[in-house]
Amino acid sequence: MGKLALAAKITHVPSMYLSEFDGPRKDTRKAAIDGHKEIGRRCRELGVDTIIVFDTHWLVNGGYHILCNDHFKGDYTSNELPHFINHMTYEFPGNPELGHIIAKECNLQGIDTLAHDKTSLAPEYGALVPMRYMNEDQHFKVVSISALCMVHYLNDSARLGWALREAIEKHYDGTVAILASGSLSHRFAQNGKAPEFAHKIWSPFLEHLDHMVIDMWKNAQWKDFCEMLPEYAAKGHGEGFMHDTAMLMGALGWSEYNAPAEVVTPYFGASGTGQINAIFPVTEVTGSQVPQAVSPDSPSTEGASRL
Repeated sequence: MGKLALAAKITHVPSMYLSEFDGPRKDTRKAAIDGHKEIGRRCRELGVDTIIVFDTHWLVNGGYHILCNDHFKGDYTSNELPHFINHMTYEFPGNPELGHIIAKECNLQGIDTLAHDKTSLAPEYGALVPMRYMNEDQHFKVVSISALCMVHYLNDSARLGWALREAIEKHYDGTVAILASGSLSHRFAQNGKAPEFAHKIWSPFLEHLDHMVIDMWKNAQWKDFCEMLPEYAAKGHGEGFMHDTAMLMGALGWSEYNAPAEVVTPYFGASGTGQINAIFPVTEVTGSQVPQAVSPDSPSTEGASRL
C-alpha cells in the first residue's frame, strides 16, 4: 500500500539556528541548512506526505515511543544549550494514523512500542531543527520516534526500523521519508573549550573513525558497518548510542542493504562532534532481510546498551 521513498542520516546541530542571526556565527552553518533544504526538496519531488524523525534528543528509559499528535505548535528553548536555541518557534501537522499503524506493527513483532497522540509532550530539537529548514511551509506531516534509548539493545532498534518499513508498506496509504537525526562521533568539547572547537572534531581518533565510516557508506560496505555498529557507537561516542542509525539500517534491510550513500552536506565539526547530511537510497527488501543484529548475549553488546 504505502511507500518508503527517502531515508537519510542528518545533523541537527543547534548552531544551525544560531547561524541565522547577526554575529560571529552568522551563516556558518549554511551548508548544513542547504542540505536540509535539499532533502526537503527531494521529499516533495518524491510525493512524501509524512516525515518520520528518529530523534536522538528524546530520552526514554523503557520501551519505544512515537509522538504523533495531530498538530504541533510551540516556542522552544533547549535545556541543553539555551544560549544556542532560545525561543525558536515551530508549527507543523502530525499524523496520528501513521503513528498508531507503526506502533501496532511493532508490537505484533514483539517490540514494545507506544503511540502518543493526545499528549502535552512536545518534540525535541532533533526533530525541530530539521523541520525548521525542510518543512517551513508545513507541507509535511511529522512523526517523532524516541531514539535516545538508555537501556535498549541496538538489535531491537534495528527490528523497530524493519517493523516500521513493513507497517508503511502493508498498512499505510501514503508516502513516507525517515530521518536518523543524530551525529557521527558525539564527544563534545570539554567545558570551557567549546568556542575553540566550534568547527572542529574533539580528537584525531574520532575524526579518522568517522571518515572511515563515511567511506564505508559511500562504498556500500553495509555488512561490515552493521557488524561494527555497536562498537562504533561505544568507542565513537555515538549520539543516542546510535539507535537512530540502527533504526535507519533496519528499515533499509540491515546488512543486506546494498546501495551507496550520497553525501549531501560534507562532514563537518561542531563543538567537537562529527556531523553530516547523507541520503541512503531506498531499495527493495525481502523477508530474508529481517535484521539479525547483535543478540542480547553477544560479547559485542558493550556498545548496544547502557547495561
